Amino acid sequence: MPNDSRVVVVTGASAGVGRAIAHEFGRHGAKVALIARGREALEQVKFEIEQLGGEAFVAVADVSSWDKVLQASQDILAQWGHIDVWVNNAMVSVFAPVAETTAEEYRRVTEVTYLGYVHGTLAALQHMRARSQGAIIQIGSALAYRSIPLQSAYCAAKHAILGFTESLRVELLHDKSPITVTMVELPAVNTPQFRWVRSKLPNKPQPVPPIFQPEVVARAVYWVSHERLRELNVAFPAWKAIFAEKIAPSVADRYLATNGYRAQQTDELAPPHRDDNLYHPLPRLATTHGDFDSRSRTKSVWFWLIRMRHRLLRSVALE
Repeated sequence: MPNDSRVVVVTGASAGVGRAIAHEFGRHGAKVALIARGREALEQVKFEIEQLGGEAFVAVADVSSWDKVLQASQDILAQWGHIDVWVNNAMVSVFAPVAETTAEEYRRVTEVTYLGYVHGTLAALQHMRARSQGAIIQIGSALAYRSIPLQSAYCAAKHAILGFTESLRVELLHDKSPITVTMVELPAVNTPQFRWVRSKLPNKPQPVPPIFQPEVVARAVYWVSHERLRELNVAFPAWKAIFAEKIAPSVADRYLATNGYRAQQTDELAPPHRDDNLYHPLPRLATTHGDFDSRSRTKSVWFWLIRMRHRLLRSVALE
């Protein structure tokens, strides 16, 4: 039976990883507040969570606006009285070489993918500091450590999230605050972003294999919401990319220069006039999975090993 009574906020909850995370908390009985730009998609997620046994509340907001995020948090507090977990996940991106990406596109990606996390964190802290409890989870990426070609705006935003989060973590430690902040670093994930991301590539974009299903990430986020972990790499490819950047960055540069363009595109030509969600949501494309189900893994052995190691260390400490 579901038995999680926490109030959980998920940004970017209308599709992909955010939708899967919302489902996972709902499946355990949590009260899930859903933040994204599109009401139609959020109402569908709300219905799905209620079918799973949880409760849900829709708070429509573009996370690039501090005023809208603050209002959403106040609406959630009016609905349920407190917030236990805040998951920052909302993102947009542009697939294009640097020279073909406009200054305005860089601004928009930064405002949503980086400042959206700052706004969510500030809203969460306003409430959690008063209660002296809570957990903030930042959905990151291996790209926060190892940038790749064709996604400079997104990679820069993920780097910024990492820097922001590390500063915050140290400040909370200085204050002896019980609030936890965890970075969850993702591998390539089969989400619908590859259908609606702004792309200037000749072929359709794709996640760089190996690809994992969003539910793998959701299970990891749910688990880490109960643990005081600094960071979690969800799958081995994320760890490998981060490790390679630390020990041989120039080798990674040359590898990506040779393979990074091809790995991010399918063999199918992109349509000439393709809608994207950079400024406006596309509700008809809002799903949990993208187009790569047949190529996506449903489990992460790496995450299983981390959990087993954590359980072992805990049992030893209790002896």
